[in-house]
Amino acid sequence: MNRLSLLIAGQHCQAQDNATFVRHNPLSGEAVTQAAAATVADAKAAADAASAAFPAWSSTSPGERRAKLLKAADLMEAHQAEFIEAMVAETGATPGWAGFNVMIAASALREAASLTTQIGGDIIPSNVPDNLAMGIRVPCGVVLGIAPWNAPIILGTRAIATPLACGNTVILKASEQCPATHLLIGEVLSKAGLGDGIVNVITNAPEQAAEVVEALIEHPAVRRINFTGSTQVGRIIAEKAARFLKPVLLELGGKAPLLVLEDADLDAAADAAAFGAFFNQGQICMSTERLVVVDAVADAFAEKLAKKAQSLKAGDPNDTTNALGTLVSQEAGLKLNALLDDALDKGGRLLSGGKADGVIMQATLIDGVQENMQLYREESFGPMVALIRVKDEAEAIRVANDSEYGLSAAVFSQDIARAMKVAGQIESGICHINGPTVHDEPQMPFGGVKSSGYGRFGGKAGIEEFTELRWMTVQLGPRHYPI
Repeated sequence: MNRLSLLIAGQHCQAQDNATFVRHNPLSGEAVTQAAAATVADAKAAADAASAAFPAWSSTSPGERRAKLLKAADLMEAHQAEFIEAMVAETGATPGWAGFNVMIAASALREAASLTTQIGGDIIPSNVPDNLAMGIRVPCGVVLGIAPWNAPIILGTRAIATPLACGNTVILKASEQCPATHLLIGEVLSKAGLGDGIVNVITNAPEQAAEVVEALIEHPAVRRINFTGSTQVGRIIAEKAARFLKPVLLELGGKAPLLVLEDADLDAAADAAAFGAFFNQGQICMSTERLVVVDAVADAFAEKLAKKAQSLKAGDPNDTTNALGTLVSQEAGLKLNALLDDALDKGGRLLSGGKADGVIMQATLIDGVQENMQLYREESFGPMVALIRVKDEAEAIRVANDSEYGLSAAVFSQDIARAMKVAGQIESGICHINGPTVHDEPQMPFGGVKSSGYGRFGGKAGIEEFTELRWMTVQLGPRHYPI
């Protein structure tokens, strides 16, 4: 069993009262991680350490920051086996998904390294004679990143990589579901030269999450917060941050629609739908949750997808014959079963899969989903997808937008001009044409609208989120004053 400490000011240390909590493997129930349970005092100590490290780190050259982030990427890949072992044990993910996490997270560090020389500004014309006016982006201070368990290496790294590139110091508030996985990120960065308070990692028991997060948000040194997780918790964090007038970047829940128009390549659409709906057991914010299919091709599409879904076996993630792993918890299975029961009771038709057995749920496709079913609106966050039949393109667009969420979407049509017009009418932060709803690249502006949050991770968009824009002037000649 992993035994973890906090990472504060470059040092491993126990929680102030030596308290710990245990994370169990979702499938076996075996205790796999014993982690330090941070107190409010520990949270404040992490913020103090990050604050103390900020002046030196923020004044480092772009080249130095780039070199350390690139070294961290190499080290992350070198520790791939440890990351995979921890992530599989704590979350029930397959080794393939965990390895993919390492690859994308290392790419995110390299992308962040490339941003260090792109943190620029503008010369702004001034009406004052001989006045050189500039808008300059500067580091904002300590950034708090709160990351989830479902893609823990990718999202834990994303929470802090661009802030570090911009010259900020950081605190990673680890998920209670995967403390060992998230602590490994901090350890890799520390080994790369980002220790001594530049990167700090806090783990906490589930029952202490609210007070630890509140202490971090209200700490005067913390100037930015980013959170990836549920919309419910995102609202709470946004409200708390608003009391202290602190900007927040929120990447929250989703109910991603995949639209299949009558001229779509149905084989390609079915492959993309299966990947988007069932990869990582549907536990991805971008997961395809709604298949909005025009009546003319609905029967053919449903048959193709059902056949594909039936070929995907879920079970022990360490069994290489299983394409899918487990749910993160028994509670997740109970929620999915309730959604399934409600849909079937109201006329839905089960084409593949079925109820979760503990934390194992087979790829489940439900046809005939209607507005009166909970599955139509509620985020399932599991390997269960709703097929909604519509009469035409206009109704497909209406149904796609009939959701409080707006993160990712997809449109399948062989008429690209038509697909572009449809995509332009979908209310989402991300939309892919003839591709899956699950697609992430570190250089892309990633985020949602409506209840899926606000702000953008990735590339130059991330620079705007994690810097302050300062107006500076230089008077190059005499200036006239009215008095």
